[in-house]
Parts: sequence; structure tokens; C-alpha cells
Amino acid sequence: MDLMKRVVRTSLPCFLLLWCFFSFQYVSAQTTKGQRLNGTNKLYHELYRPQYHYTPPRNWNNDPNGLVYYKGEYNLYYQDYPEAMEWGPMHWGHAVSTDILHWKNLPIALYPDSLGYIFSGSAVVDENNTAGFQKGKEKTLVAIFTYHNPKTNVESQAIAYSNDKGLAWKKYAGNPVIPNPGLKDFRDPKVRWYAPLKKWMMVVSCHDHVAFYSSPNLKDWTHESDFGKNEGSHGGVWECPDLFPLKVNGTGEEKWILTVNSGGSPADGRSTQYFIGTFNGYSFTADDHKTRWLDDGADEYAGVTWSNTGNRTIFMGWIDNWPAANKNVPSYVWRGGMTLPMELHLIKLNDTTEFVTK
Repeated sequence: MDLMKRVVRTSLPCFLLLWCFFSFQYVSAQTTKGQRLNGTNKLYHELYRPQYHYTPPRNWNNDPNGLVYYKGEYNLYYQDYPEAMEWGPMHWGHAVSTDILHWKNLPIALYPDSLGYIFSGSAVVDENNTAGFQKGKEKTLVAIFTYHNPKTNVESQAIAYSNDKGLAWKKYAGNPVIPNPGLKDFRDPKVRWYAPLKKWMMVVSCHDHVAFYSSPNLKDWTHESDFGKNEGSHGGVWECPDLFPLKVNGTGEEKWILTVNSGGSPADGRSTQYFIGTFNGYSFTADDHKTRWLDDGADEYAGVTWSNTGNRTIFMGWIDNWPAANKNVPSYVWRGGMTLPMELHLIKLNDTTEFVTK
């Protein structure tokens, strides 16, 4: 499999190296421009349908959500409005892959309800049944997501669980698990297990910064710290954060990476910025105050990593951007899609920028 390696320059000796996987299922685009799907044309054979990127069968799509690997399957959930080509009441769409190359579309996983739309979030495997949702021997998958109340614009954090490998989901009766603490734009929780302290850690967007919460059981959460009000780029609201450790290749040294998605990127759009630093289970400290961008282009946004992938850190974003997403674009069945999955590494280099294709 061909790999494209990309190195992003910083003044530190640590850089993110993105390995992009290019072997996606080929689908030919045979419909004429402007032709809508009818009885003679098949889904995924439309003009302009991407050849190597995941796209939804129909209608609107944005942020990847709940990326979780379990029992040989990569689960991709995503922001989905199944009724129209424009953004609307958000659901979680669902697709699954055994090789992260070829995708099978599945029924919608989470629907809006009386508490609000289903905004972005994450999913984890509750190996130790900390939440108590497990039935039988099958491990429980737990989704952590944002409720957005369309009447008040108030956002809160909630959970749902699945006992059948992520196919069917039941929302927790005690939602929301984190009510809004008086913050604007309180959304996009990303959760991981922090083994040294045996607790779950959440990083969540809070308009112009992120907050860290901890929990023993995914239900009861304690606010630990904040980061970012005076760090990085603030060309837009901070969204879709992520926090994960990476070994520096060839050294054994470990660093923690905090990513956030916001405006102000080099391409005058919105993209993923990242910070290199340390994390002690309570707070994140950046090594310096530089602003770094994971991608220089304008069409990678809302990127986050898969959970439960062992020593691999695999990243995927939305291959679109808000300045253009709701405009008249020449796709007549679907709108939006995902970037190629990328495996992230930290490496030490001289102070150079390199683009290498093998």
C-alpha cells in the first residue's frame, strides 16, 4: 500500500507525521452533470462522487463522530441530516469497515429527541464495565455526545450505550451527564481511559478554550482544569478537541498532543491546530506558545482520532469547510465526506519541511 508521509515544521524537534492510506474502494462517476439519482443510476456512481473518500449515501454530512475500533471493525459515526442536502437537525449516521478502506453503510445510530439535536462526540469500549451497562459477555460501547437544544442554543453532554458492537444504541436515562455550566458553545466531548489514575478523561470545547473533566464511570463528571484562552489561534470557535499520547519515534520519549479545530489556518479557512506538551491526568501544559497546524489546506476540519486502536493513532476529518459547505456545490445526491484516514507519529528532524511520497 502506498503511503504519503507529510511533515509539518515547528521550532521544536517534534513534528506530526501523517501517513495517509490511499487504497480505498474505486467507484466510477458516470452520471452527467446535474443529473439526479433515478432508477437507472446507482448510488456511488454519480458525477463528482469522490473515488477514495468516505461519503454518505445521501444528503448532508459533516463532522466524524464516535470513531471506535472493536472486534475487527472500524466504526465511523458522523453528523448527518438524512432529510436534505443542507445542514439541519443533527443525527449520528453510521458506517463500518474491516480494513478502514471499504465501508458498509448502516442505519442511523442516534436520533434527535426532546433534549435536542445530537451534536459531535466520541465513543469508547468500556472494558471494565465502569458504567454498569454490560449485559452478558459482550463489552459495552459507550457514546459520549453533545445535546444541542435548538430553542435555547444551550448545549450539554450526554451518553448512550450499545451491547451489540455499536449497531443499536440506548440513551442513558440520567442524561445530561454534564449540564451546561453557563458556557457558550459547550460541545464535542472526546473521552479516553487514563490508566495511571484509573479514570476516564474528557476534553470538551468551551467557545474559546477547552475544559478537562474526569469520571470513574462515564456518568459522574468532575471539572479538572481549562486550557487555551491565551494559546494558539482564535480565528474562530474552538471545536472538536482531542487529547492523546504519542511516542517520539526512535527516542522512547512520550508527549501528549492536544488538537482543536478552529479558524485562522494558513489557507484562510478552518483546520486542526495542535499543541505538544504534557498531561498529568488533571491538566495539560504546552511546551511552548507556538501555533501549529496539522493541515495547510482549507478542507480538513473537525478531525479526531479513533479510540481502542492500541499503539496506532489514526486520524480522520471532515473533507469540507463551513465557508463553502452550504453553498451551491455540484453534488446532487450527497453533501460532504471524510478525509483519508491518517496515522499520526511524532518524529525528530532538522528544521526542514518535507513532502515525501512512497
